[in-house]
Amino acid sequence: MTRWRPAEADATGAAPPALFTVEEVTVPEIGSASLTGTRFIHVRARKIINTLPAGSRMPFRHTINAYRGCGHACVYCFARPTHAWLGLDTGRDFDSAIVVKINAVDRLRAELRAPGWCREPIAMGTNTDPYQRAEGKYQLTRGLLRALVDAGNPFSILTKSPLVLRDLDLLTEAARTMDIRVNLSIGTLDEEVWRAWEPGAPHPGRRVAAVRALREAAVPCGVLMAPVIPGVSDRPEQLAAVAEAVTAAGAGSVSPVMLHLRPGVREHVLGHLRGRDPALANELERRYRRGAYLPEPDREAVAARARRARAAAGAVSGPGCDDDYDELSSLGS
Repeated sequence: MTRWRPAEADATGAAPPALFTVEEVTVPEIGSASLTGTRFIHVRARKIINTLPAGSRMPFRHTINAYRGCGHACVYCFARPTHAWLGLDTGRDFDSAIVVKINAVDRLRAELRAPGWCREPIAMGTNTDPYQRAEGKYQLTRGLLRALVDAGNPFSILTKSPLVLRDLDLLTEAARTMDIRVNLSIGTLDEEVWRAWEPGAPHPGRRVAAVRALREAAVPCGVLMAPVIPGVSDRPEQLAAVAEAVTAAGAGSVSPVMLHLRPGVREHVLGHLRGRDPALANELERRYRRGAYLPEPDREAVAARARRARAAAGAVSGPGCDDDYDELSSLGS
């Protein structure tokens, strides 16, 4: 059973039988935000804090995702299959049909007040970016941060967007009194790779600048070099460029994460490449033929390159092992 119902459901909770196919549930673009070609699907979440199963390898237990789908349109995004669960396309729909949990802030305030809430850290950005362009329109992430700060509840953020700096006032307020962390995802500084693989995401140079601004404001900030794409962004000089830039910007940690091709993502990535770079498609298919992860020797070879790049730049590893975030693909909400 879905934890959502359409925002337009009546007072009894009745909803159209097909949650995401009726005209009333699909909300067209409104306002002046530059989101041409994007449509927004308003839903009401029954629950906003998601708790991971016991035994998860993730370095956190609870997550919040106010949006589903992402305008960053990253070809490799591990969250793409979540749109298929909604009867939406994992390609174009994922990039342009954004599910918006419009009651996310109210739900969070209620759940933080619940007697059984454990006040454990909550991670944001584990499924889709909390600072994607839609956030400029809805400001749900800012509302969620305000609720977490008011409740004194620790949190972390993972994002590709310098829009996080809009909320520097809340982040600095939180950093003074509790354990928080912001991680910027910067997989490459190679402009050709960025344009081909992250066409809707902010320029990686702007992300490096965001790292510097966060550190100057005394907000703990690290970098996930994610994803490192075999045969695309894994050359020693490419890894060194990221490590050097983010270390100079003051990143507290740098942790590489290899490309993960789970079912659904695998088909999207390979299909995307077939007409653009068939040789690369064949190479990735060969290297990932045994599953969603590279074989251990290949992973270790790239990890060794990343370690050398970090060491040369004077960077340190992130909390836990470098592969802590490799399990992000298991998250769904």
